[in-house]
Amino acid sequence: MGPSSRKKTSAERAPRSRPAEASGRPTETERVGRPRRGLSLRNAIWWCGGIAVTALVPAAALISLQPRNGQAETPVSSYRLEQIPFDGADAYENLKRLCEIGPRLSGSPGMKAQQELLLRHFAELGAEVELQQFSGRDPRSGAAVPMANVIARFFPERGDRILLCAHYDTLPLPLRDPVNPRGRFIGANDGASGTAILMTMARYSAEFPRRFGVDLVLFDGEEFLFEEWQPYFQGSEHFAREYARSAKERPWRYRAAVLLDMVGDADLQIYQERNSAWWRDTRWIVDDIWATAARLRIREFIPRKKYEIRDDHIPLHNIGGIPAIVLIDFDYPYWHTQQDVPEKCSALSLAKVGWVVLEWMRGLDRARVP
Repeated sequence: MGPSSRKKTSAERAPRSRPAEASGRPTETERVGRPRRGLSLRNAIWWCGGIAVTALVPAAALISLQPRNGQAETPVSSYRLEQIPFDGADAYENLKRLCEIGPRLSGSPGMKAQQELLLRHFAELGAEVELQQFSGRDPRSGAAVPMANVIARFFPERGDRILLCAHYDTLPLPLRDPVNPRGRFIGANDGASGTAILMTMARYSAEFPRRFGVDLVLFDGEEFLFEEWQPYFQGSEHFAREYARSAKERPWRYRAAVLLDMVGDADLQIYQERNSAWWRDTRWIVDDIWATAARLRIREFIPRKKYEIRDDHIPLHNIGGIPAIVLIDFDYPYWHTQQDVPEKCSALSLAKVGWVVLEWMRGLDRARVP
């Protein structure tokens, strides 16, 4: 996930560098506090003694909420890896394979190597694969940069479809690294974790819902930026525009989309993202996924709103008209630093997230989908 434009605060309301549409406000009164792990904030608002205070916050964090009792909580499920019917060990191996490529920024040799790996992987598992190529932009010079979204379609003949997605590019530089912000960034959690889960998810296509086709999509250019104020979301914006443009000619549509971003943290805590919970057409997805997690006793899905985040689900929803939510653990102390490496991630966390999403999809055959 990206700094200042990708995840933004409600005060600034900009998609990582552009103004954003206003969203509704919750009816309940909540006390707003600082993030648990001391992330510096840019244009976030919290309340101190009844007074609204504005601070500087990075792109990803909008509003953070303390638990209502004022105490930090770190709920942990008691499962062992082998007890979870989603192969977290496979997902973790995928994550390490991606990181072994090295930096995978848009237009780079690392990105090309990653694309070849992913296209081969999904095709071998029976998907109809596509490289959705487009011309991105270098924010430093305005020069064109070749970019491409990876699309893997399962059951392409089905008209009602579910979209599972992540970004697979890495930030060019570890912009928030306290030692060397111009150093090397490989993006184990921020980039590889969501991609790794989708790679493993493809192995479970026989268990996908019978009523729906499923598309696994990886966005390029999510954070191709060299300063925190530069624009994010180039890949998802292109994808959303193409989806909206083809509305009259395609015989299918997305009924729901789930974005996975930074879901491999060894200390996993996934709160409900505020846009996802506020939008009328996405509340049912949030409710269903957290109800699924509660049924499975995955306590790391915490049924409370915490951050409001600008991420790829925003253009999917606002440009493409797709009911899209994000699953994200933004309380990750290694975000955009050189320390975002596989050792800071966990096969168990990947297994928990993958299991919840897969079990949620299985339930769609029985659910009343808006």
